[in-house]
Amino acid sequence: MSNRVVAVFGSSRITPGHPDYAAAERLGVLLAGEGWTVATGGHGGAMAAVSRGARAGGAHVIGVTLPGPEGQRPPNAWVAEERPADDLFARLRMLLDADAWIAVAGGVGTLAEIAVAWNLMQNAHVAPRPLIVIGEGWQAVLDALGDELLAGPADLALVTSVQDVDAAMAALGQRLGGG
Repeated sequence: MSNRVVAVFGSSRITPGHPDYAAAERLGVLLAGEGWTVATGGHGGAMAAVSRGARAGGAHVIGVTLPGPEGQRPPNAWVAEERPADDLFARLRMLLDADAWIAVAGGVGTLAEIAVAWNLMQNAHVAPRPLIVIGEGWQAVLDALGDELLAGPADLALVTSVQDVDAAMAALGQRLGGG
């Protein structure tokens, strides 16, 4: 098992057959090929896709799961190690302990995860590490924050926005000094 952990954030609403699901699964395979341990929220959608790809590529997959309205939900089938969290904040603390963070297609929950990771770096509560967001949607969010909020160039530089999984892997290597 790798000592390097990357947490991947993404929507639970993405389903198999959707291009974003395929991209997330491919990201998992590529991360495994680079020797990463992969941590996700452990449930369905993009989390399952990344987990599936990472497991197929031989990576150790950690699922930081949350209870649903009916109690604790089982992790997706590709999680090798489940770490149940009592609530969203405990889950965030566990996922944000990773060495790098990557966000695939997502919604409000994914945005919250990105925002917390970003803010921790901005305020020097954690050492800077790669925070990579994939897709035009995330670039639009960053543009809006830069245009409409008090987020300056140094703040925006903490997040690397890329168009696709291949660019994310290249950015991850560059941010870690590996290429």
